[in-house]
Amino acid sequence: MSTLFSGVCDRLAICCALPDNPTCVESGGLSEGIVELLGGVPLFSELSPAELDRVSQVAVRRSFPRDTRVFHEGDPGDACYIVSEGSCRVTRQHSDGRVITLATLGPGAIFGELAMLDGESRSASVEAAENTELVALPATDVRALIREHPEMAEKLIVALTRRLREANERIARQSFQTVPSRVAGVLVKLLAEEAANPLVKDGVTIRLRQADLAQMAGTSRESVSRFLATLERAGVVQVGRGRVTVIEPERLDAYIF
Repeated sequence: MSTLFSGVCDRLAICCALPDNPTCVESGGLSEGIVELLGGVPLFSELSPAELDRVSQVAVRRSFPRDTRVFHEGDPGDACYIVSEGSCRVTRQHSDGRVITLATLGPGAIFGELAMLDGESRSASVEAAENTELVALPATDVRALIREHPEMAEKLIVALTRRLREANERIARQSFQTVPSRVAGVLVKLLAEEAANPLVKDGVTIRLRQADLAQMAGTSRESVSRFLATLERAGVVQVGRGRVTVIEPERLDAYIF
């Protein structure tokens, strides 16, 4: 089977595997906007415009309505994804049914690369937190690109190391810090991600449900609600439906200890 035919089959398989409501559009040649999206992802940022265009040719557009699963924990890792518009929640489920949110991913974020690279099943579930547009890159195509561009492997190692450090920090935060300190720490981390992402235009508005924020901080929604109310009275944040706007981000440091 030729590499070209194999790649086409992979992309068709990704489309056919979708749930009933999401839509999938095969991308014979994506717009310059998608090339720009790829260029903003650390894994691909050092590639030339011609190379980015080649990556865009194997991409598949996918649309997911709010609360629709992109994939489930345990699914095969047949592709990685980049958020184009909207946002996604990364979750894991305990055997007793409890679910914890590991992260919320906005425009420019890449996910699903772990299972795609090691051939194992998905280690977490991902669902659309709002109406979301994704760009899917089939596993076989990405592996071929990494073989052609060894510097991509180095960048991926750096990205995975950063995630490991964040996981270690989250464990330490949940073990030693108070609830306000943990929640403030999560807000500071999310603000840093927003500021570092050139594709995000919303300034210091974090689009996140209080339940998800509670799971990321390892506490209850009620505790998060009380602490956010305290921050709002102090003029540090403004709380809305599914979002927290941080008005004075530097003041969050006073709650972290």
